[in-house]
Amino acid sequence: MTEIVGESLARRLVEWGVDTIFGLPGDGINGLMEGFRRHREKLRFILVHHEEAAAFMATGYAKATGRLGVCAATSGPGAIHLLNGLYDAKLDHVPVLALTGMQETSVLGTHYQQEVHLDRLYQDLAAYNLMVTNPQQMPGVVDLAVRNALAKRTVSHLTFPNDIQVTPASEDPYRHVGPGSPPASLPTCALPPLRPVEEDLTRAAEVLRQGERIAMLVGVGARHAREEVLAVAEKLASPIVKTLPGKFVVPDDHPLTTGGLGLLGTAPSEELMEECDTLLMVGTSFPYAKYLPPDGQARVVQIDADPTLLGIRRPTEAPVAADARLALQALLPMLEPAKDRSFLEKYQRKMDAWREEMKALQDPSRDPIAPQYLMACVDEAASGDAILTCDSGTIATWAARHWTIRGGREFYLSGNLATMAPGLPYAIGMQHAFPGRQVIAFVGDGGFAMLMADFLTAVRHDLPIKVVINNNNSYGQILWEQIILGYPEYAVRHRQPEADFSAWARACGAYGAKIKDPKDLPGAIREALAHDGPALVDCDVNPNEPPMPGKVKYEQAKHFTEAFLRGQPHKAGVLATVARDKINQLLS
Repeated sequence: MTEIVGESLARRLVEWGVDTIFGLPGDGINGLMEGFRRHREKLRFILVHHEEAAAFMATGYAKATGRLGVCAATSGPGAIHLLNGLYDAKLDHVPVLALTGMQETSVLGTHYQQEVHLDRLYQDLAAYNLMVTNPQQMPGVVDLAVRNALAKRTVSHLTFPNDIQVTPASEDPYRHVGPGSPPASLPTCALPPLRPVEEDLTRAAEVLRQGERIAMLVGVGARHAREEVLAVAEKLASPIVKTLPGKFVVPDDHPLTTGGLGLLGTAPSEELMEECDTLLMVGTSFPYAKYLPPDGQARVVQIDADPTLLGIRRPTEAPVAADARLALQALLPMLEPAKDRSFLEKYQRKMDAWREEMKALQDPSRDPIAPQYLMACVDEAASGDAILTCDSGTIATWAARHWTIRGGREFYLSGNLATMAPGLPYAIGMQHAFPGRQVIAFVGDGGFAMLMADFLTAVRHDLPIKVVINNNNSYGQILWEQIILGYPEYAVRHRQPEADFSAWARACGAYGAKIKDPKDLPGAIREALAHDGPALVDCDVNPNEPPMPGKVKYEQAKHFTEAFLRGQPHKAGVLATVARDKINQLLS
């Protein structure tokens, strides 16, 4: 059978080691689908229910594996649907290739149906972005797209007019009038580790030697350098603060860490940033500069594989452009062991107290159910190498503080885009990548409702993902963001009663449980996790539970009070919840 362009694409992807494509067919990519069909023994096509979910699945697959994620969608609206998930990949620096269709070349420019010029639409998004217009470009442009995605850790995009898709790949339709030749390539990509420059390390070591109160801030760029991070922190007697995407860099119960930073972080992390005189940032360009030491307080050393991110938040005296593991390995013997460990010990005591306060909020007697208790039940029952995916919203607060990283556990969410709805499709993509591991999606009712159709995708592909819904019948994070600005909440709660998403799970042929009584919760979580197929637990939680910042500042308290004075509804429920939380913390 003559190889068409669609098959040339599929064959090249297989040669690159791609084994999975997430997508939704359409007449705009029928030629690509035929190519995928011809290579179906080596290239799985995962049929989804929404293209946005396909992009999130590819992004989740790439986040968890470090390999190329691939998604496909038809021309026009299908390709437009991919954008949100692809921007998540771009902003979180993971390699994803998007494949889309285009109307045939003879009608382009004639206002034809679904004529959306995707190469223009994707211009801001994709580092490599091309409409293929000649079969002679194949498969060389595929190699270029993949290399750009892998080397730059970002999104590449190829769009194929549907007449090009079915053209014989060997066809040479035009006269060659220039001195160039079609791209000729092999499916290889040289990705040498970025080693530190000796001079940069010497300057970094000198700054750190002079520090007396040193703090480390580590992000997801250090995920592969756990042992090196711990060794440097131990030698410097430095507390380790973690960004939320970098939560699984070091275990949460390790004595060197004070947990997260920012609105979802811990009070000890925030306080030590106010006191440290030296800050070592590794694998992060933490965007919330308000939580970093103010200019002039601390000298900054920053290690990042992307040189353009060095010094982007604070003036950085010692920037080191290098892979985190290699840089820390080389830096460690250049450092002197700290003689004074009082700074670390002070924040270890504070962190012990913080952990007790968080544990006190996991109150099994609360009715309505405290979301902290829901997350604690998942944390207690999950396996030692479980992967937790999380949506954006109040659920991220509960996961940040009550999902404990230990052993081989991992944690993923939309870091920089902070979009709603990736938790479920992430879990599907990651379960494909790791069929033997426990994968749990911890999602809100708002995010789940956006892409809930793709729970059926998990059922139809026999993926044993577990979905836990924190159902507060509202857009909880937005609710509290309105209040923290000093305004009463508005248009953020749904009508009662809460939806019963467990009915949808059972209708799909999966395990589904609806929980309203806290006494029923631990058993339902254990049963769902033990189920040998997809399972969903929909838990009604207290909608008035505030995701309080680690350290409440005067301005925040002031605006909170202003919102109540201006007519905040549900006053009694909110105040009762806050009071109960504070009493539990004091009793702890």
